[in-house]
Amino acid sequence: MVQSAKSRFSVRVLLELACVLVCTLLFLLTSMSLLTVAFHGHQPGTRDYIEYWASGQQLVHHRNPYDATAVLQLERAHGLSDHILPLVMGNAPPALLLTLPLGFLSARVGEILWMLMLFGAFLASVSMIADSIAPGSQRVKVLGYSFAPALVCVEVGQMALLVLLGLAIFLRFHKKYPMAAGAALWLCLLKPQLFLPFGLVLCAWIWTSRQYRVLAGVAISSGVSSAAIWIVDPRCWSQYRGMMQLMRYDRAAIPCLTVALRDIVPGMPLLQYLPALLACVWAVVYFWKRRDRWDWTDQGSALILVSLLVAPYTWFVDQCVALPALLRGAAIVRSRTMIATLALASAVIEFASLLKYDLMHSKFYFWTTPFYLAWFLVAASQHAKWESRELDLGLSDHHYSQAEVEA
Repeated sequence: MVQSAKSRFSVRVLLELACVLVCTLLFLLTSMSLLTVAFHGHQPGTRDYIEYWASGQQLVHHRNPYDATAVLQLERAHGLSDHILPLVMGNAPPALLLTLPLGFLSARVGEILWMLMLFGAFLASVSMIADSIAPGSQRVKVLGYSFAPALVCVEVGQMALLVLLGLAIFLRFHKKYPMAAGAALWLCLLKPQLFLPFGLVLCAWIWTSRQYRVLAGVAISSGVSSAAIWIVDPRCWSQYRGMMQLMRYDRAAIPCLTVALRDIVPGMPLLQYLPALLACVWAVVYFWKRRDRWDWTDQGSALILVSLLVAPYTWFVDQCVALPALLRGAAIVRSRTMIATLALASAVIEFASLLKYDLMHSKFYFWTTPFYLAWFLVAASQHAKWESRELDLGLSDHHYSQAEVEA
């Protein structure tokens, strides 16, 4: 028995050490990437950032920020490979307010500032999420700072981290500062396709709990941003509509569940919207049964992951919005094996990106979002069993030994 306990202790120590080493390595690799941007003479066109800079340049010079031909010329001049199609920003016109300042900067200077902004948004998001679900937990923060999709967003300069920031602000402050939390949801509207069931439940929650200040925050931020960009470019919405009809990002070959479903049955493109429709029905039922005790950091976690899974189209970098739900799972699960599994999955994804797997089209990334949801459901199930066991034994304040936890 003593030897068995020692063996289990050794395994747990090795798992903890491996998790810390992996997480630290991933964070250092991203930091090195930022230093490379700042000091190495690479071409800005080698990163996704270039689409934001090109749209800002077009906007400042009173030209169409969604013009694929003009944007491509700018991107080719700054290092975009000849075999890559034009990277045209697919976000709606209010997002142009974020890229407008880049129009006054060179591609090089703009890249450094843009990457630093995203890195700051990432750090702030992890800090707010951790403070919301597990104040003082270093384990949660370490896992957050090493989350591969978020690190890749920093490396390539993707705007998805700003979506994560908006979600983190909402989860952190929706009780204390509801109007400010609602205003932060404007950032989530940068990629609304990621939040269909989530957004439907949000509307139901606002109505049933009379959280109209959250709604006011969303309305004010959306109205002000739309009016501001209309002043800068009165034709922006028609330009955006023309670009979306031409580019059809929703029909691209993206490694996600809904696109795979569409491709199974040729000639039925609407199939990729079916999971979102079914998930919206599920989300309403899920919320309604829990409306009197609804907690966005608890029940909302499953909702975030389901919304991401059934999004009509979602790129690999969009998976950074899964971070609040996964950190919630890490905060409640007691098994070190579960924590190590999540850290290992993050490491595999990060190393795949370092090996230059195509982030946007490689089927290697197909498993990631289903894995996140499955991992969270297992973590939540284990947590529920532990709570039930404590209640049955009347030991809610009992501190289990590590051997009991691993059992």
